[in-house]
Amino acid sequence: MDYKQLGRRIRQERLRLNLTQEQLSEYIGISTAYLGQIERGDRNVTLDKLVPIANRLGVTIDYLLTDYINEHADDINLKRLSQLFDGKSEAEKEMAVNMIKMLFSYTDNLKKT
Repeated sequence: MDYKQLGRRIRQERLRLNLTQEQLSEYIGISTAYLGQIERGDRNVTLDKLVPIANRLGVTIDYLLTDYINEHADDINLKRLSQLFDGKSEAEKEMAVNMIKMLFSYTDNLKKT
């Protein structure tokens, strides 16, 4: 298992939520130094710590371990989109879908030229 990749993904999600290492480590019940070591891939994270990390970051464990789970890329992307929609209002979800449609329309037009 590539713990460096797992740590990078944890750090990426933490930063996406504008959480400090202190805030996340306090929530999990570990030291900031230990969380830093996890994020750098210097220390292995145990399942009893990975579950609260995933919960606090609002992602699934399989998302954090995406590189280790044998899935099709489309399945992974759909799960990632689903996770982005978690906790959003219907209006926000509709706006996001419309933005994606607009983006695809734009890229389709670029391909035609």
